[in-house]
Amino acid sequence: MKLNGGQPPIPTPDLPPSRNNTGQANAGLRESGASAQRPDPLQSAQQQLAQLRLSNNETALARVAEILQQKGGGHELLLELRGQSLAVSAGIKPPELSVGDLIKVMRAGNELQLMGKLAPGQDASIARALAQRLPWQQNLQTGLSQLLQTITTGLKPAPQPGQSPSQNLAQPLPTAARENLQTLMSQLIKSDGLPPGVGKTDGVPQQVRQWLSESGVFAESRLLQSGQAANTLPDLKLSLARIVSTLLAAQGQGAEQFNRLTPLASHDLMQAPLQFPQPSSAQPQGSSEATSVGQTLRLLAGMLNRITVNQLHSQVLTARAGAEPGTPTNTLLIELPWVTPQQEPRIAQLRLEQYRHDEETPGRRERSAISEWRLSLSMDLDQAGPLHFDVSFRYPSVSAQVWAEKQSTLRQVHQELPLLRQSLTDLGLEVKDLDCRRGSPQQTQTRLEHRLVDTKA
Repeated sequence: MKLNGGQPPIPTPDLPPSRNNTGQANAGLRESGASAQRPDPLQSAQQQLAQLRLSNNETALARVAEILQQKGGGHELLLELRGQSLAVSAGIKPPELSVGDLIKVMRAGNELQLMGKLAPGQDASIARALAQRLPWQQNLQTGLSQLLQTITTGLKPAPQPGQSPSQNLAQPLPTAARENLQTLMSQLIKSDGLPPGVGKTDGVPQQVRQWLSESGVFAESRLLQSGQAANTLPDLKLSLARIVSTLLAAQGQGAEQFNRLTPLASHDLMQAPLQFPQPSSAQPQGSSEATSVGQTLRLLAGMLNRITVNQLHSQVLTARAGAEPGTPTNTLLIELPWVTPQQEPRIAQLRLEQYRHDEETPGRRERSAISEWRLSLSMDLDQAGPLHFDVSFRYPSVSAQVWAEKQSTLRQVHQELPLLRQSLTDLGLEVKDLDCRRGSPQQTQTRLEHRLVDTKA
């Protein structure tokens, strides 16, 4: 590819159909969003390549962001290369590339040579599955509250031909569905499950690990590893699926009917489908009217989609790890349902990230990888209000910031900080920073773009 540098465009052949061939095209930086700027038309190709920090004979990966058709019948590719956008003229024949494809390029003098198209990355199919489910997520807190109401209100059966609405009265929840729902509620975290001061107890780490493993995010993995049947393994996603199966069986329907239902979606998750954590402020809906079997199944479908979105989103972020400096190598997004003493469901959102840093070992020449863990935890408590915790751990040092939106909660947290500092010190940790602030942490919004998912969050 020849880059324009203050001279008329040079005719070039089309992009080659074979991934092992090389090709040439005219290219120039093009505006893409607010951060990218079109280069000076008098800027030389050498200057453009210097801006990309691409030395001679060095190869790099570029992503096809967009394919545009020009007025004269030609085609232009918009490539993403090292954080910049590169507009490439691809000739008259449409290139055998698709949006999202990765291509390998190499600098040869003041030209870029196309070395070939790479096989689709692991995250491509995951991102497509994620995008399909994004609009159909149901808030787990709201969903669990509505499911809990069905124990007392029952469900309206599917209307029968010739039956008037007054005859379609609510009926008790099917026995199997009631038992599965009660089992699910009994497995949820209780608000007094970890009383203050028990952090040093030996069984606490195992208890927290169990809560995380039963969150639904690891459902498929646990089934493969344990070999247990789905009807005996405690897990949020599997428990919801068991309720679906019993409701369908009570209606004499099979699983294929469930796939035809349109899932119910929550408005807040439609507005910001990938923002995580995003503390739920949804309160249980106080309607005492019974819902129909179909509405309950649609609600369950949306809840299952929510858990699946967290699974897929975690995989996409991990699969694209290391694409840019400062990005985590592993990311895990988990929502943990818990219940108040009044048996009201709530949600805690947890984001766990691992960063790897290469450091020289004192007295040795080799470099070793040091892991840094960052934890974000968000929840909305009835009395304390919204709380956000940001914790960074890099042995042996730890830093933490607490964000509280209520002034009374802020004062209470400040009073407890000395005790928290002492508890961390007793564990052998070096406390570098410990603070509490008013409000909520500023977060980068995650956006959907032409490549399905923008993971710069």
